[in-house]
Amino acid sequence: MGARFELAGRTALITGAGSGIGRALALALARRGCNLALADIDASGLAETAARLPAGLRVSRHRLDVSDREAVAALPAEIRAAHPGLDLLVNNAGVALGGRFEQVSEADFEWLIGINLWGVVRMTRAFLPLLRESPEARIVNLSSLYGLIAPPGQTAYATSKFAVRGFSHALAHELAGSTVGVTVVHPGGVATRIADSARLPADLAPEESARGRAQANSYLKLAPARAAEIILTAVERRRPRVLVGTDARIVALLERLMPAAYWPVLARLMRQP
Repeated sequence: MGARFELAGRTALITGAGSGIGRALALALARRGCNLALADIDASGLAETAARLPAGLRVSRHRLDVSDREAVAALPAEIRAAHPGLDLLVNNAGVALGGRFEQVSEADFEWLIGINLWGVVRMTRAFLPLLRESPEARIVNLSSLYGLIAPPGQTAYATSKFAVRGFSHALAHELAGSTVGVTVVHPGGVATRIADSARLPADLAPEESARGRAQANSYLKLAPARAAEIILTAVERRRPRVLVGTDARIVALLERLMPAAYWPVLARLMRQP
């Protein structure tokens, strides 16, 4: 694989940097001496992330809705004005939407796809020219455990994360031999607020909504800081894919062994009906 992809002195752009894995990645990159462009729709979350960073780095903040085509297209000019270049793009921003397909409205399905998939595609299109100007650069796309398996109640989310996986693999093949590499990330259950902030069907009873969120949160155990270290270690080693967490590694193996029959086994393990 050659020498390590050293992060000290480089510049990274992270979407969804106002909380969760995005914030943890910002802190871990800062510890490595990497300058940062932080993007998030939540301005207060961005400010909190920036306040936790050590002094001495070049840091810019950008309020951004990754589903906004015009806003994404305008962002490269902001980054060029704030930084000398860009070496690392981390497409981390994402949302969740629970409910079976017939329960989920088309509007909510489109909302999720606009962020989880189109955000990744448009950010990559907008910043690939800038990344190509770097002697060596990397794109890191956050898929999910649900980009490996597709459980019931996750039709929208799994659709988006399988798409991110396919996009990342095809893009990596297209960029092979160039100065830009691609890493696709499949986190398992990371202890973020994604379950608490997930959209649920409007007609779901309050007690059912609460039960669903509690069940989802019970699977979110890995500390974001640990997830960030696993991801950045893979980036430094130029790995094309990284499984984050024991659950992701187990599920990936099970899916390989039983690609069409994994769910009954997993449902029993998860004690789901």
